[in-house]
Amino acid sequence: MPRFRPVFILLAVISTVGVQFSTLFAQTKITIGYAAVSPRTTPLYIAQEQAIFAKYGLDAKVVLFRGAPTLVASLVSGEMEVGYTGGTSVVGAAGQGNYLRILSSISSTLTHTMMAHPSIKSIEELRGKRFGIQNMGSSTWMHTMLALEYVGLEPKRDNINILSIGDSVLIGQALEAGRVDAAVLDGALVRRLRSKGFSTITELQPAKIPMLNQAVVVHPEFLQKRSETAERILMTLVESLAFSMAPANKSVVIKTMMRRFQISDPAVGEEGYQDYLTSVERKPIPSLDGMRNIRRLMALLNPKAASVKIEELVDGRLIHKLNDSGFIDKVGASYGLK
Repeated sequence: MPRFRPVFILLAVISTVGVQFSTLFAQTKITIGYAAVSPRTTPLYIAQEQAIFAKYGLDAKVVLFRGAPTLVASLVSGEMEVGYTGGTSVVGAAGQGNYLRILSSISSTLTHTMMAHPSIKSIEELRGKRFGIQNMGSSTWMHTMLALEYVGLEPKRDNINILSIGDSVLIGQALEAGRVDAAVLDGALVRRLRSKGFSTITELQPAKIPMLNQAVVVHPEFLQKRSETAERILMTLVESLAFSMAPANKSVVIKTMMRRFQISDPAVGEEGYQDYLTSVERKPIPSLDGMRNIRRLMALLNPKAASVKIEELVDGRLIHKLNDSGFIDKVGASYGLK
């Protein structure tokens, strides 16, 4: 019997090590909801396909919701753990007394372009004209209001009619058909209109107008009880951003975008990739100014929004921790980013 003792000891060691490795690589199940398909959802897809979620111990299920209000309602009720959405719906929920927490934002400025009918060549000619939006209070409405402010126009004073049309694609179609005279759009829609002779009134990206477009949002209880998981989610986001922005990974990212967005034309895929690069930031630190702009505009439609405490909606402690520790720079450097 003694001669078998080393074998039993070896088996015991293997068993113990096996348990330790099992614990080390145990994956935390998490569900992440997003409300719109756009180039800015690319980090979620990359994190899945390149196993970045798994690298940080997350077994993530990514679910598309039909509209930001539905997503936010799921976060408020606790049915959904993590949301990937804009600041507009978060401020809207706060106006009803439901305060969520924004942990980070990959897009915090307006990147759109003000386009107009070919016959309109200047800002002054927009007075008395029709602008298309999705609906009052929507992100497209906010983009339009901020753009009008930037060029010095005011809807009531300048007799500008703002018409509810539908989503951005429908707005672009309405502009082409002459049902509206101008619109604030981005990406492929802008290129399509330019190719048909429509006028570019102003590019908004250089102005860096604060607008929180895409954020990681959680319920306060989730942040309190599962802050370690929340931090790993942000670590995943940081690395996914670095991977997708690295020139060496361009072809991989374009293939992912083409497959996810059902794009067959490589030229369109290239354009989508360029749109993505110009609309995201490598350091996903949330913008208080962007949220203040949202609150200010929402208060025009709902006076209750004016009392929303923006500072209680944005909790940047974890993302600042990752930045201050050098984690974000280190990850970026590992992908060749400066």
